[in-house]
Amino acid sequence: MRVAGLFRPGRPGGRVQGQTGPRRRQTGLTLLALFLVLSGVLRLGNGVGLAAAQTAAPAGEAGQAVPATAGPACVPDAGAMAMLESLRERERRIAGQEQKQAVRQQTLDLAQAEVDRKLAELDAAERKLSATIAVADQAADRDVARLVSVYETMKPKDAARLFAEMDGDFAAGFLARMRPDAAAAVLAGLDPAKGYAISVRLAGRNALGPKN
Repeated sequence: MRVAGLFRPGRPGGRVQGQTGPRRRQTGLTLLALFLVLSGVLRLGNGVGLAAAQTAAPAGEAGQAVPATAGPACVPDAGAMAMLESLRERERRIAGQEQKQAVRQQTLDLAQAEVDRKLAELDAAERKLSATIAVADQAADRDVARLVSVYETMKPKDAARLFAEMDGDFAAGFLARMRPDAAAAVLAGLDPAKGYAISVRLAGRNALGPKN
């Protein structure tokens, strides 16, 4: 590094023109001091740059970032943990109750379905029974109508002997469906006591019958 104004062209051998011995020694000390100052400035600059680089991006030997020191571990609060466990237990209890309710509802649904099936079967059986009874009633009505016709075509004396053996209500039922003249002929051929009892039953049947 050259310092302006300190050196002048001199003679061979490195002498400075026009300088004596003490003057040369003073000049040499000045140059040595200047070199030391410049060396210190350069070292100081290198140290500042290195410190700035390390502060900006600290790294290990392999160029990896130095991990930060971990802080103290977070310990959960005992009260919060107890509250959390209580909530979890309540949730489990509610889930169990909901499951029991679902099973109970499923059982009720199955029972209701079974009851509905039984009621449907009973209703079908009742309809079938009603139809059977209707058929039987129609058959009975046809049989009674046929017997009435038979009794009406019989001789009154012969028919009276049959009615004398019948139950009073049964005989009154047949006489009620016979023609009036045929019924009168049968009553005339009966024993007076039997004929009177059948007449009373006929009157009772008519009294209990509809008026219109």
